[in-house]
Amino acid sequence: MSEREVLELLRENARYTTADIARMTDLEESAVEATIESLEEAGVIRGYQPVVDWDELEDERVRAEVELNVMLDRETGYGDIAERLARFPQVTALRLVSGDYDFDMEVEGDSIREVSQFISEKVAPVPEITQTVTHYVMTSYKENGIELGDGDDDDRLSVSP
Repeated sequence: MSEREVLELLRENARYTTADIARMTDLEESAVEATIESLEEAGVIRGYQPVVDWDELEDERVRAEVELNVMLDRETGYGDIAERLARFPQVTALRLVSGDYDFDMEVEGDSIREVSQFISEKVAPVPEITQTVTHYVMTSYKENGIELGDGDDDDRLSVSP
């Protein structure tokens, strides 16, 4: 049995029951349960979360992608900076990336002002951070592999001969 198969199915829909997964993989339900338990205990599976289409709610939720450049010294490494930033509840994702900047950070808040203040008052003052570039998310079309919206909107103009 492939742990990867079980993981892919859980990523597709974390609400699948062990019976559902067993049926889809031709495995015994007890084997699926044991695999999931083993993956959770090993820290491979860290949690289960819904994919939320915030645009469908009336409550405003502001999300931003923030590029961070850092300057390391002998005592401070990427892991140290990541550990410091990841503690903030506003930070929903943090990745060390290759390219023109060092970290990609996702931030959420109730308003643009709240997100801006967080970045200017908590992130930018970190001594090793030399630059922040903030991109506010206007619309999400796909999150965690799931397409958002009703899918029926076709904003293209019809063309007739």
